[in-house]
Amino acid sequence: MKKTLYHGSDHIISTPQFHGGKPHNDYGYGFYCTESCEMAKEWAVSEEHDGYANCYELELEGLKTLNLNRDHSILTWLTVLIQNRTFNIDTPLAAEFSRYLRENISVDTTNYDLIVGYRADDSYFSFAQDFLSGAISYQQLCRAMYLGELGEQVVLISPAAFSAIHYVGCEEALRSDWLHRKTERDRRARTEYLQSDRMRFRRGELYAAAILDEEIRPDDPRLMRVRI
Repeated sequence: MKKTLYHGSDHIISTPQFHGGKPHNDYGYGFYCTESCEMAKEWAVSEEHDGYANCYELELEGLKTLNLNRDHSILTWLTVLIQNRTFNIDTPLAAEFSRYLRENISVDTTNYDLIVGYRADDSYFSFAQDFLSGAISYQQLCRAMYLGELGEQVVLISPAAFSAIHYVGCEEALRSDWLHRKTERDRRARTEYLQSDRMRFRRGELYAAAILDEEIRPDDPRLMRVRI
């Protein structure tokens, strides 16, 4: 079975390189892709440059996928993020909660070839930061991840995955066409976030302190039973 993927970049990448990216991306070293050509074009541009949506075919047979959205709660996604990105750990609660997640919710990503999960763009990273510091509940974080319709990223993390991907071609992405879409998506997510749950304390929902006090584990049914 093959999957079509796109990678947004300021240059054409005909041969993705294993460990060729940055170590402090969402899921560490990897080749970060999306199934959406439009999303790749948004990721490809900046105020300084145009870009390309590089297109690939990935042969999935024999590859093992860690799907953080389908098979795990968002706590696992957050834990993987904490292990790779730099968070502002400026309160005792945030420090203790991040330690708890690392020790109890962590998943060994080295056993997989691909990771599927949310992309922690600027606004989404700030939502995760708010949850870590106790400002919003687990349920509020889950709902916030749908704001702006960011979609999922597919990340190649093993030599086997890099051997299974093949370049098809590319489409040019002009910043005059795509930069405003990128910034508008982030702006809309932030606006909806501030206008919805952000300023409300929700009785009965799980906050960082409660997860710590109850020592909630990954198989707790409350983590998977969230209404969006």
